Amino acid sequence: MNGWRFTLSRRWIGYLALVVVFAVACVFLSLWQLARRDEARADIARVEQNWDAPPRPVADVLPRLDSFDADDKWVSVTLSGRYLTDEELLVRGRPLDGNPGFEQLVPFQLDDGRIFVVDRGWLPTGNEQDLPDIDPAPPEGPVTVVARLKAGEPVIAGRSAPAGQVATINLPTIAELVGGELYTGAYGLLASEDPATAARPTAATKPVADEGPHLSYAFQWVAFGVMAFIGLGWAVRQEYRIRNADDPEERVRAEARRRKAAAKPKSDAEIEDELLDAHPGG
Repeated sequence: MNGWRFTLSRRWIGYLALVVVFAVACVFLSLWQLARRDEARADIARVEQNWDAPPRPVADVLPRLDSFDADDKWVSVTLSGRYLTDEELLVRGRPLDGNPGFEQLVPFQLDDGRIFVVDRGWLPTGNEQDLPDIDPAPPEGPVTVVARLKAGEPVIAGRSAPAGQVATINLPTIAELVGGELYTGAYGLLASEDPATAARPTAATKPVADEGPHLSYAFQWVAFGVMAFIGLGWAVRQEYRIRNADDPEERVRAEARRRKAAAKPKSDAEIEDELLDAHPGG
């Protein structure tokens, strides 16, 4: 089968199909990375818009217990009431700067009776126990709190926690543990307390504005898809030359390629290899 007719064989049609499937997968992965970048940019915009904005009453931002709008992430809300210190929970598996630790969650009962979960901050794992060595208590009595909103977390299958702890900040699960009318749409990262305590967990810091490498990854997936077609074209070309080596026109082209390669200046490494080949015992 001379000429280009070999490309119509089952083998080469199969190769083409594989390359097309791979390229389509690369396109989808590239689009997925672009979507991830859009999400990261949207979150950066929320941080810039909401982090330092004046706090608003929690009832204005979360009119229902299950309310939460993604655009309200990091919005500061004011809470008036008291901490339910007996209902404190520790969230397991929360590293900070490479150090293992916990998040301290304390339900906060508002003046209207509703309960809002406040994340007071991070506590390091103790040196001698799988618990914090120091667990700072929140203020007692009436307190005014400013907290920044975040959505609750999903349940992770297979993860559990002992009494007094939770594996994730899953608000419906916490509502079952605490009872009462608890907000299940969002919780809050502590920004300030009045009155304040002398000691408190490490506070959450403002997220760094970094959209990540998603754009470069998107371009890389496109490049991989293009390279697959280039590789297929190279393989087809090599097969053509082998199959048509006796064709007069192909012989002329092969000779032209050899002359072109011979006229190309040799690199130092190639010259050194030739000298070694010429004097193997030298």
